[in-house]
Amino acid sequence: MEGTVNKGRKMLPGTTAVVRPVPCVDRRTQLLNELRALVGERGFQQWFVGKTDFEVADDGVKVRVASQFQQAWMLRRYGADISRCVKELFGGVPLDWSIDRALGSTADATASQAEVMSPEVSAVEPARPAAIEPAATVSYQNSPSATKTLFPSFELNDGKPTVRDGRKYLSFEEFVVGRCNELAFTAARHAAEQPGVQCNPLYLHGPCGTGKTHLAEAIYKAIRRLHPNLRLLFMTAEAFANQFTHALRTHSLPSFRQRFRNVDVLFIDDADFLNGKRGIQEEFLHTFQQLVSHGKQIVLTSDSHPRLLSQTCDELVSRFLSGLVCRVEAPDIETRRKIVQFKTASLGAAIADDVLEMVAKRFTNNVREIEGALNTLQTWFRMTGKRVTLAVAKQVLADLERDCVRVVKLADVEAAVCNLFGMNSDDLRSDSRTRSVSQPRMLAMYLARKHTQAAYKEIGEFFGGRNHSTVMAAERKIDTWLRANDELVIGSQTWRLSDLVERIEQQLLAS
Repeated sequence: MEGTVNKGRKMLPGTTAVVRPVPCVDRRTQLLNELRALVGERGFQQWFVGKTDFEVADDGVKVRVASQFQQAWMLRRYGADISRCVKELFGGVPLDWSIDRALGSTADATASQAEVMSPEVSAVEPARPAAIEPAATVSYQNSPSATKTLFPSFELNDGKPTVRDGRKYLSFEEFVVGRCNELAFTAARHAAEQPGVQCNPLYLHGPCGTGKTHLAEAIYKAIRRLHPNLRLLFMTAEAFANQFTHALRTHSLPSFRQRFRNVDVLFIDDADFLNGKRGIQEEFLHTFQQLVSHGKQIVLTSDSHPRLLSQTCDELVSRFLSGLVCRVEAPDIETRRKIVQFKTASLGAAIADDVLEMVAKRFTNNVREIEGALNTLQTWFRMTGKRVTLAVAKQVLADLERDCVRVVKLADVEAAVCNLFGMNSDDLRSDSRTRSVSQPRMLAMYLARKHTQAAYKEIGEFFGGRNHSTVMAAERKIDTWLRANDELVIGSQTWRLSDLVERIEQQLLAS
């Protein structure tokens, strides 16, 4: 006869004691114990016992709650605590939330009461569940419609949350490729097919309206189709800055960092917005390092080359340069012709071929100008129902061109050059022949000749009383450097002259 060892009980003669080993604390119990210690006994009894269940496996931790309302409350009140415990105990495993109606029926009522009676929570946390932004590592298994209501910033992508802001993302098929953007287009396709492999980070820069954001959106759309399990986040640098500021104000930095540092692909549009914002740059640098070190893809767009971000920390600039930096040029004439043909095909307007040729030749700065001109002609066609001829197009577009005229003065050029090089006008007009003064002065003369109606003599007089031959020599010198793609050494940095010219011209045309 066999028996078990029982403390305080005598064994019968002839019996054999079988000692059963006491089982080690399983991982689920370990997690519950950690949570109990972290949130306190009262909070644990109120929100976890009978209302929340955990399933710990090798491939992740599943959290089941009784209702959508409780899920919203738990994420806001205890989401950071749960994520912290899971990370400390099991590493960076996925954390999944789902609804289990079989769990306590009083969860919603308790949550409603806590919403009213817990001043310490309402003073720190937002009062509405719809404002919650869950960590990007969480995948939501409940219905898409419910998720859309509770978490408007995300949409389900094969069980994983991806950014959802209502925008229509453009595709590669809608992008017109030419010599001006062929390299950037190829790099974008490669980043979409193999995110995080080579083109990482991918930094797209160039003038406004040349297709940088279009390419970023096309990468986003292609990755969603080719790699549906990846977690994507697309936003502007301004939105990143605003959310970081909000996280500081509401003491919710851990949640903010989880959201950004646990995605698979991060898109930041208009990255030059961070220029000059030191505190935000530091936070973005840490996010950048975390993602790249784990093989996550980063795509950035900017109007300026990284080296021209003069108020951005060197560490961040060097990381921008560590991947692939591609310039998207203003469209050349052949590319503009393709763009005009492509855009006209979707307008449904009767426009003569010579009109399309005129639009391609006359609107040279960016794609948006071409789109604006074609939309103007389409509106005229709808208004009159008549075919758009060359004579009509010239008349209709004349007002558009007249309103877009920007008169650049010598003082504008001087101010733009001084602003970029950190100089004052007295230095630029002085007799100094040092390289740090003479090169910006020559550049100012070149741009003055290019963008103003001033004669050589007038430009020379303006920049320190010099004669016309000095201005002509400066123009030839800068033109030669540009053709040779030369660089200038300014301070401790080396700059491509074409990038400097682009930066100054952007400021001239935007002011």
